[in-house]
Amino acid sequence: MQIVLCVLMLISSVLVVAWLVLLFKSDQDESAAAAYDKLFGNMLKIKELNKKDAEKAAKLSQYSGVAFAFMKAVRGGDHSKQIAKLEQLNEALREGDVSKAGVAALPGHVLRRTVSALGKGKPYKTLQLRHIELYGKKNAEYKTNGVLAAMISCALLGTGVALAFGSLLTALEIGLIGPALLVVGTLIALIMAYSLYDAPRSEAVKRREIIARQFPNVVSKLALLVCSGMIMDRAWNETANSNGGELYDEMKKTSKELTQNIAPEAAYSNFIVRCNTKETSKLASAILQNLSKGNAEIGNLLRDLAREAWQERRHNAKRDAEKANSKLLIPTMLLFVSILLMIAVPIALTLGGAMSF
Repeated sequence: MQIVLCVLMLISSVLVVAWLVLLFKSDQDESAAAAYDKLFGNMLKIKELNKKDAEKAAKLSQYSGVAFAFMKAVRGGDHSKQIAKLEQLNEALREGDVSKAGVAALPGHVLRRTVSALGKGKPYKTLQLRHIELYGKKNAEYKTNGVLAAMISCALLGTGVALAFGSLLTALEIGLIGPALLVVGTLIALIMAYSLYDAPRSEAVKRREIIARQFPNVVSKLALLVCSGMIMDRAWNETANSNGGELYDEMKKTSKELTQNIAPEAAYSNFIVRCNTKETSKLASAILQNLSKGNAEIGNLLRDLAREAWQERRHNAKRDAEKANSKLLIPTMLLFVSILLMIAVPIALTLGGAMSF
């Protein structure tokens, strides 16, 4: 047992010392990378908080007078103070104060730069594709490097600290606290590192689901405008600005690229990559294939796509309803059993009392 603990202490020492050595080896490039990652993360958080405040304001606008005051008190205030702090932090980062970015991820940035293979493997490319889908090509590489650096730092430092304290408490023979910390702490550190890798996947899946739900309305509007004689570029722009949401935002980005004289092939290809759904891929591919054929054929294709999209949406609604019914089966059975017990227990007590006489 003592040999095992010595080995674990040695491993923990190596991990912590490696983290510290990498930290002291960091230079201005790693600090700048960490600062940009912090800046970009804060910008995303500000955007999310502003969206929540806008949704809350829209819901509160439905009330007036006493009802408005009551609903405002129930829903709480806005996030203006939190947004102001984040903007203040971003301003400091833009002015070059890299100390505001923290040091936690710096060892990861150093190791990522030193070991070039970390940026060439399949996990890295998969993570980068997810970030391209979520944030676009411009920010994907920086975001991927930031996540990879955070994963490395979390795995090194978290595992090292968990092994050190777990081995120490185990050696002191303080009950089961030491072995529990040894196992659970190490698992938590590794799970946290993996969660950083897996988080973009779940975000991308949710985003694709939202885009798929919005697609039937979008393609129906496009089909209506194109069949009425409007050219595709204008119909695309009109549809993009007709509503808000993930798919509409991506269409606005494509419209902006087209107005900046980016080739339609490149603009619609970027749209396919960002949305990453079969429906949007079909739409953009149909537009690209019929750019030189006029509105007659593309109008028919859009009508067919709209018909297929609404059919698929009905099928998805049926599947979602079946899933909801299956999830409600267990609560329904528990409720049924509890009702049976409520009926059966008084009857059994009454019969037992009658038989005792």
